[in-house]
Amino acid sequence: MFPIRANSRLSPDVSLLVIEAPRVARHRLPGQFCIVRPTSRSERIPLTIADVDAEKGTVTLIVQAVGATTRDLCALPAGQCISDLVGPLGKPTEIDRWGHVVLVGGGVGTAVIFPQAAALRNAGNRVTAVIGGRSRPYVILEEPLRGCCDAVFPCTDDGSYGYHGFVTGKLQALLAETVNPVNAVFAAGPPPMMRAVAELTRPYGVRTIVSLNPIMVDGTGMCGGCRVTVGGQMRFACVDGPEFDGHAVDFAELIDRLTTYRDHERRAAERAAHECRLNAAARPCEDSHER
Repeated sequence: MFPIRANSRLSPDVSLLVIEAPRVARHRLPGQFCIVRPTSRSERIPLTIADVDAEKGTVTLIVQAVGATTRDLCALPAGQCISDLVGPLGKPTEIDRWGHVVLVGGGVGTAVIFPQAAALRNAGNRVTAVIGGRSRPYVILEEPLRGCCDAVFPCTDDGSYGYHGFVTGKLQALLAETVNPVNAVFAAGPPPMMRAVAELTRPYGVRTIVSLNPIMVDGTGMCGGCRVTVGGQMRFACVDGPEFDGHAVDFAELIDRLTTYRDHERRAAERAAHECRLNAAARPCEDSHER
């Protein structure tokens, strides 16, 4: 069991959880992830390790409540425990002295670029972060990123904060600059966003690394659920990634495979909602019985 030390809300549907996992905290490197089960009956879900505190033995996970399991996880308060946390998994980010590196985070993908930012800056790079959300409440980790970046550009789809438009619009402006030319781009977020980033950088010949989020079960390459095509060859995101050359990824295949369990997820969400309604209806009877 892994105790939850803190659970706070970052945006209307995103929570930050600090979980005690000393071994994971000691060994995790930027880019790596863990696989979590809130209870022994839950499905396994892969989550980026956004931060660690090796002295306290804690890892920080940033979770968007989009399905039954993630909603269950986000609902657990500090003081309770999660059943399983396995990690660190995957290959760490390739940290080198590229020059000017732009990190692009869409939604909870910002959790991926946050640990990369500090490591890349420590390696001597100029680091710029472009982070996006559909409106101001959905832009996360802006202040922590300002502490480890040379510049941070928040973007909102509705123009309520920062740059009015998608992160790709701001990236295009940075790529066109000649004063601080972009030497490398790291992107994490929804697959259509990462595909758009890769297509933007392709004409410039800028190295582009994307963090993929395919369906994943065991995290060891055994299940084959996370297979992706990169450069015409099959790769497993859990052991060969999760980071790959964005110009070589078959995004059409990735996006198609992400819909495989859509109906199952919908039914699980409906079942969870039904159980919540039943529990709520039963409470008055229980209260009456107790009195």
